[in-house]
Amino acid sequence: MTELRKRIEEGTGGGDSCHPSFPVSDGILERIAFRDPHEKEFHQAVKEVVTSIKPVLDRNPEYRKMAILERITEPERVILFRVPWMDDQGNVQVNRGFRIQMNSAIGPYKGGLRFHPSVNLSILKFLAFEQVFKNALTTLSMGGGKGGSDFNPKGKSDNEVMRFCQSFMLELFRHVGPNTDVPAGDIGVGAREIGYLFGMYKKLANEFSGVLTGKSLAWGGSLIRPEATGYGCVYFAAEMLNARNTTLEGKTCLVSGAGNVAQYTVEKIIELGGKAVTLSDASGYIYDEEGIDRNKLDFVKRLKNVRRGRIRQYLENYPRAVYTEVDCNRDCNPLWNHKADCAFPCATQNEINGKDAQHLVDNGVFLVAEGANMPSTPEAIEIFLDRNVLYGPGKAANAGGVAVSGLEMAQNGMRLSWSREEVHNRLKSTMRSIHQTCLDAAAEYGVPGNYMAGANIAGFVKVVNAMLDQGLV
Repeated sequence: MTELRKRIEEGTGGGDSCHPSFPVSDGILERIAFRDPHEKEFHQAVKEVVTSIKPVLDRNPEYRKMAILERITEPERVILFRVPWMDDQGNVQVNRGFRIQMNSAIGPYKGGLRFHPSVNLSILKFLAFEQVFKNALTTLSMGGGKGGSDFNPKGKSDNEVMRFCQSFMLELFRHVGPNTDVPAGDIGVGAREIGYLFGMYKKLANEFSGVLTGKSLAWGGSLIRPEATGYGCVYFAAEMLNARNTTLEGKTCLVSGAGNVAQYTVEKIIELGGKAVTLSDASGYIYDEEGIDRNKLDFVKRLKNVRRGRIRQYLENYPRAVYTEVDCNRDCNPLWNHKADCAFPCATQNEINGKDAQHLVDNGVFLVAEGANMPSTPEAIEIFLDRNVLYGPGKAANAGGVAVSGLEMAQNGMRLSWSREEVHNRLKSTMRSIHQTCLDAAAEYGVPGNYMAGANIAGFVKVVNAMLDQGLV
């Protein structure tokens, strides 16, 4: 047992017995691991940030004195509730609902809702923690939050999804609002789910407000919002390439996922002259050496968004592609083992491990831009940085989605609807600004060109200074 752990257990770390204290810079990771031992995804996200911002703590001793790391890693509020609903056979089902309100120092909580069987407290805390810094990078007034349920919308009828969403909002509506907490969509929560959630909130709160983003255009949504995360990720990649005097023109790209983010990532890659050759879902992945062109992408959109089918059905129309089924016994993902120039992980957390990262660099990949949240393990990131790969972390590269959500909030507040061109230009400008912010922060703190450190430092400093200005709350 370490001395620090002993002090925590005995409550002799300098604080009272219920809230032991200790040197924050040295003990925060062990403190979190001790208090929440099973939250491995949250531990991973915190470790990445804490490791990156050590130069900031050394330069600003008041951050340690004010226990900033202890405060910023503890959610302001965690809401856990049951969600009972009835299926089409008349059977009562019960799921868990969550909302993590992580930090509101620079604005109302903002972050998506995820409906997926894997959802648990650890995953949502890591997502909320990442969201705090991502939102800060956008320069918009948005705090960080995340929520969702272990409900699986796949295979459910529209009526079942509606009944679940209505039951979910029966509790959530107490904790959200346009100036308090503004959820959006995430995995498993698209336009259908947002519509059902919004309808129930409107009925319960007796108001029409911008309480959710990702809404349909007819009732308060923003143009470019569905495309924003994927488009923004590619724009960030283009900025990284531009910093090395090259472009996406002619580059072969590996893309994981087949949902909203992956679809619009491929669309923008095509537009900028690149060639995407892969897409995936939970069942497996397709490799199309000829490239996924606009017609093929339109087929994928219909397959996933309308038919709600599996990616293997791509071969029904394009039999020259190769489909590889998921093998849970593999210690790597063969999707990342193809010759390419760029990689865009757009599926889920920790989808690229150390072996996958080694395959990527061995196959010539020199840029990784994360469309998903924390898709690379620490071992993978270490390989990318050691091999001088242009590595765009999710909190920077995929911030375009929440940036346009913020623009949707602004439009709702003014009862206006901006043109596609105006929103698109704001998105491009935001991604360019985030890219420069990362470079400037990295250079200022002695790690030039390190986008991960730059993103963590820039987001951290903005949020922490706001926390200090507002006192001990």
